[in-house]
Amino acid sequence: MKLDILAFGAHPDDVELGCAGTIAKEVALGKKVGIIDLTRGELGTRGSAEIRDQEANAAAKILGVSIRENLNMRDGFFTNDEEHQLSVIKMIRKYKPEIVLCNAIEDRHIDHGKGSKLVSDACFLSGLMKIETQYNGIKQEAWRPKLAYHYIQWKNLLPDFVVDITGFNEKRVEAIMAYASQFYNPNSEEPETPIASKNFLESLNYRAKDLGRIIGVDYAEGFTVERYLAVNSLGDLI
Repeated sequence: MKLDILAFGAHPDDVELGCAGTIAKEVALGKKVGIIDLTRGELGTRGSAEIRDQEANAAAKILGVSIRENLNMRDGFFTNDEEHQLSVIKMIRKYKPEIVLCNAIEDRHIDHGKGSKLVSDACFLSGLMKIETQYNGIKQEAWRPKLAYHYIQWKNLLPDFVVDITGFNEKRVEAIMAYASQFYNPNSEEPETPIASKNFLESLNYRAKDLGRIIGVDYAEGFTVERYLAVNSLGDLI
């Protein structure tokens, strides 16, 4: 299956928190989108890997993505080395996306920056013909995505561009809240974490509203880029 967009996250819920509105919009526009989680989030304070598996599947159904896979890397301890790069390369070559979305370039959680660089490096290496990979015993062809964009997570990084997600914010929040074990619940007896606070839950809307305000719409999500954005004419920016 060839995908238009492949979104990577270090943990289940990273993609939803960073770009669920954009994904929901692209799916509605007829694009084929997939999600690859690097780890199962097994070191998370709340819930368990098994619960996160269920929540990730529920979120995928809400967003309407074509596929969701998990590479089962070690939460907290995966590295940007040949073994892990090859795992990501196999996914890129399997689904041949035009666009890759990945973690924030730097963030509070160490896995986010690591995951960002790992996927970015794999996007480049995936285009090198002399790197040979196989999937299910079949030799894969080299493939390099045309674009790699980084969504924004905990830190308020300055976006290079923003996507209008007006009309898709409710679905975005629904997909995020599929991870019920992770977020604010006044009746929960689980330990409190930074993302389980009421403030964080409320921030899901006020960040999207603030980015939307800046571009004159109701809601938006921000991304950073690795190279200059290019347009054919000034009219493309209207």
